[in-house]
Amino acid sequence: MARKERLTAIGFDADDTLWHNERIFRLTEDRFTAMLSGHANAGVVSARLLEAERRNIAYYGFGVKGFTLSMIETALEVTGGNVSSGVIREILKTGRDMLDHPVETLPHAKEVLDAVAGRYRVILITKGDLFDQERKLAQSGLGNYFDAVEIVADKSPERYIDIFDRHGDGARQSLMVGNSLKSDIVPVIQAGGWGVHVPHDLTWDLEHAEPPESHPRFRRIDDLGKLPGILGQIS
Repeated sequence: MARKERLTAIGFDADDTLWHNERIFRLTEDRFTAMLSGHANAGVVSARLLEAERRNIAYYGFGVKGFTLSMIETALEVTGGNVSSGVIREILKTGRDMLDHPVETLPHAKEVLDAVAGRYRVILITKGDLFDQERKLAQSGLGNYFDAVEIVADKSPERYIDIFDRHGDGARQSLMVGNSLKSDIVPVIQAGGWGVHVPHDLTWDLEHAEPPESHPRFRRIDDLGKLPGILGQIS
């Protein structure tokens, strides 16, 4: 029985787990609110943008392109349809700048992947735009560590069950590492796996969830470098 439950696969989130992402969105949001400062204060613009993002996820998915469209929609709303073509051009430019932004890996990402590669099946499981996530993975220099890469529209218990059935020995023998409780931790635990939460300083408002503190398969670590110690306890 102990052998059957042995941990054999580890899934890693990408954005804000292996490399920086949310801070790029925050910097862009600051640029965007400054563009509309003549129409509303930054707090109002940010709130309207978040509402647009929430509405648009079902249509555009996650990532820079959906964020750019939500900025355009918000600009039209805040200005009563009187946004200038110059502002629209600037919004489109900020979106392109985000897609061109250099990838900066987080501390311990490479050393931890070094430690687990070959001992476990290592899977990158990330949401977002296909082209952008592939770009970031290529620029990160981490691509060779992964036995499989899954770029998905959303993360749900059913999605994790499917991924770990195809690339591992099932969810119960798998673990997911990530910064988002809503996407990386809660659903994988619901699927029967382990969830290791690595908090990031910045978390998108739509990714907040209550931590499953009492669940025996939930763990939290301060930084990614502590993951090998956790694996030693549960493998």
